[in-house]
Amino acid sequence: MTNINQNEPYHAYEIDVCMNELESSKDGLSGEQASKRLNELGENTLPKKERTSPFVLFFRQFKDLLVIVLFFAAIIAWFAGHVVDVYVIVGVVLANALIGFFQEYKAEKAIASLKSLVKHQANVKRDGNQLTVDVKDVVPGDILVLNAGESVPADARIFRLKNLETTESSLTGESMPVQKKSEVVDEDTNLADRKNMLYKGTHITRGSCQAVVIATGINTEIGKIAQSLSERDQGVSSFKKKTNKLAKVMAGLAVSTALVVFLVGYFIRGFEFEEILLVTIATLVSSIPEGLPAVLSVVLAIGANRMARHNAIIRDFSATEIAGSLSVILTDKTGTLTQGVLTVKKIYTADGKEYEVEGQGYKLKGGVLKEGREVDPDEDDTLQRAAWIAAYSNAASVKDGGEANDPEFSGDPTELALLILAKKLGMRKPDLASGIDLIDDLPFNSKQKFRASLVRFSDDQQQEVIGFGAPEKILSLSTKIYLDNQPSELRGEDKERLLNQIESYGKKAMRVIAYGFKEADSDKKAISVDDVDKLVFAGFFAISDPLRDEVTEAVSKCKKAGIRVMMVTGDHKNTAVAIAREAGILDKERGDNAIPEALSEEELDVDDQEFGDYVDTVNVFARVSPKTKLRISEYLQKKGQIIGMTGDGVNDAPALKSADVGFAMGQKGTDVAKDASEMVLSDDNFASVVDAIQQGRIVFRNIRQTSFFLITTNFAATATLITAIAIGLPVPLLATQILWINLVTDGIMDIALATEPGSDDVMDQKPIQGDEQILNKQIFPYVLIIAPVMVILALLAFDNYRDDSVEKARTAAFLVIAMTQVWNALNMRSLKKSVFKIGLFKNRWINVAFIVSIILQYLAIKLPFMQNIFQFENLPWLDILIITLLSSLVFILGEVYKYFQAKRQKNK
Repeated sequence: MTNINQNEPYHAYEIDVCMNELESSKDGLSGEQASKRLNELGENTLPKKERTSPFVLFFRQFKDLLVIVLFFAAIIAWFAGHVVDVYVIVGVVLANALIGFFQEYKAEKAIASLKSLVKHQANVKRDGNQLTVDVKDVVPGDILVLNAGESVPADARIFRLKNLETTESSLTGESMPVQKKSEVVDEDTNLADRKNMLYKGTHITRGSCQAVVIATGINTEIGKIAQSLSERDQGVSSFKKKTNKLAKVMAGLAVSTALVVFLVGYFIRGFEFEEILLVTIATLVSSIPEGLPAVLSVVLAIGANRMARHNAIIRDFSATEIAGSLSVILTDKTGTLTQGVLTVKKIYTADGKEYEVEGQGYKLKGGVLKEGREVDPDEDDTLQRAAWIAAYSNAASVKDGGEANDPEFSGDPTELALLILAKKLGMRKPDLASGIDLIDDLPFNSKQKFRASLVRFSDDQQQEVIGFGAPEKILSLSTKIYLDNQPSELRGEDKERLLNQIESYGKKAMRVIAYGFKEADSDKKAISVDDVDKLVFAGFFAISDPLRDEVTEAVSKCKKAGIRVMMVTGDHKNTAVAIAREAGILDKERGDNAIPEALSEEELDVDDQEFGDYVDTVNVFARVSPKTKLRISEYLQKKGQIIGMTGDGVNDAPALKSADVGFAMGQKGTDVAKDASEMVLSDDNFASVVDAIQQGRIVFRNIRQTSFFLITTNFAATATLITAIAIGLPVPLLATQILWINLVTDGIMDIALATEPGSDDVMDQKPIQGDEQILNKQIFPYVLIIAPVMVILALLAFDNYRDDSVEKARTAAFLVIAMTQVWNALNMRSLKKSVFKIGLFKNRWINVAFIVSIILQYLAIKLPFMQNIFQFENLPWLDILIITLLSSLVFILGEVYKYFQAKRQKNK
């Protein structure tokens, strides 16, 4: 049995100790050892969230309380011999299940297609030879051989390296490359500062190394986070709580009203037991909005599809509505607010000229402007010098993909940004027409803080040392400055001017890279650190990770909508503050100096009281760990806030899962982050979060309006039955007739209501409260105004035709209830605004449903075979027209109520 501990603090051990603990050597494991460890320790894979089978996904749709109530009603109808009622109820339930199933299945397939491609092979040493194996077959003790551009297949301790840098943003949140070393670090060193370690899921951006694997699979840092997610209980979503409460209220009302009918009919009116049982069933059926589960699914499905068109793919169906309740968004910076790529935006030459560089990201198109006018780099000596320094003191590479494809690129992000700049300025390394040859190269490292190259000009064999680096470092190494196309003495006032310009760019969230040069001996063959001195300072590049174009407007929308936007990032505080100010998360001018603009991880290491005070007042948190990110989220949730969290890395996954709605990045996000989220942003854009919130608010409004429509009309049908029995009339509606109304009129009109696009003011209102129920006091005016009119008209029609026959009277009452519901649907398009103000024909589906519903009700009355099914008698067309027009009274009263309501609000 292999005795390997994958949880030892190997970063604190000398490499010989590591090798002993792992029973390995620098020549690697033997093939036999590797095979044995693979069998005993398992494959180097992360726990995968199993896709829900279509079978389970379908039957999961029957868990809602409303569906259970409907099944209960169907059972009663079955025993009472009302087979048609049973079929109708079951049909409604199945329709609801199919809608929910297809939407969730579609979402699962969309997420699967967004899974990022991963490297499946790794180079390892075994038996002293280098070979390529599947990543899943890598085991503790293997010696990894890694080069620039490759991903790290397992956690490993470095023991040999050359100019090694990695990107670890997916794990630590740090957007800049991390320079690695092989020396021991303290045992209690933070994960992000363990420079002698490599972690699964990160990438090599520069250099090469050899490292011994210390952990695989779930024992890696990424594996531990993925494993912890499966142990977190999200609980019941707020939307499920709301719909469950709605179901309980409706079930309670249905049972109560049915019981009243039974007691009144049996004990007061003296109906026979079987007769009153049938009436009770009719009342129960009329009290339950059979279409409500289907409507909820339809509204959510429409909202999900609209969100998908705005690049937000729904993984959890109920998250569609919850998004509308978000009161706080915790957003990452890199790749969400910003574009996630470094871009040279300014060139400032030593003689004080400033050039603006057009273009964004790694696109090769873009000119150079000076004072707003485009300049020709070939006619500007200072620009030419900047271009070939950027091109030749550079190890990055870019391959133009042509007009049809984006360019392919690799290397350090900073050098890549400079190489893109050089290409914009006309440089085409390595096949240059400028006659420059690269002789030797000195890569950048954090200790020397610069990179340099030795180049030769083929026309006169002159050689120069060129390079770039931290501006303070290049200035300290410079003795001259390039003015008027020639070197001049670097004076104190020159340095002061340059430092002021550097500070100015820093305040604009730009990273400054200075560049310089000097002549070198013509016979020099190599370059060393000592050769980089007495430089001629030539200027600097101002580099930014540009803010996404839509972000500022999106943040402004959030503020207007009462949503607090907080930046929680692993990046440095100064960068975070500058980006937050540019995005509008922080005010352009500094506000109350007593309140910090931003806080770091160390500054948040305080007691719970002080921590809460900070979170309540500060909107930017930088250099934070996953633990602190989660602590911030949970604190806000305990205060009743509904939290949305954006993220792309493994480190974001716990907070994504804990948040009410987690938004994972679809392009740059890790699979772990996607599996932990409720929504995936296919464009990685913060603006898509705001679009999702807007659609979520529309979804909630449509759910409320359709629920009000169903409840108002069903209440009227129930009240008609109870009133008729109480005043001594026969039962005015049969159970099958009520079900037909609920299925056709309700079923068509409520789905049409679900398509309501929403008004322009949806983002001008405060967030929907987390505990705000679907049913609220807004329903009472409609119940008190609309329902009595429905009841009175139905009973008058019933009584008017009763002398002809009960069947004809029921036909008239049926038509009144059906037509008043159709007209009432127009009321419910908006609970506050006149239908003429929001646009009578704005929602074409309402108009189509209006016509179709009327036609179907007329056919039920006129077609002989339907008359037999529902026990109707024929009504003259004139009578049908009169009843239809009289039924519009509910619409007229609704418009009158909204007029006086709007007038009262205006006078407040």
